[in-house]
Amino acid sequence: MKLSHFHFDLPDELLAEYPSEHRDEARLMVLNRKDQTIEHKLFKDLIDYFEEEDVMVLNNTKVFP
Repeated sequence: MKLSHFHFDLPDELLAEYPSEHRDEARLMVLNRKDQTIEHKLFKDLIDYFEEEDVMVLNNTKVFP
């Protein structure tokens, strides 16, 4: 996989420079592949999509400047 595959135009005014004061209020897009639907939620709703045996893997890598 090449980094060039991820190139897209992002207007400067849409680029987040600082984290939100209320980080759990960040937007979350939920894709349901079975129903082929999209829901717009908040990050704090993420727990609603986990089941008993699910595992969450965190990624603490940095974003390219």
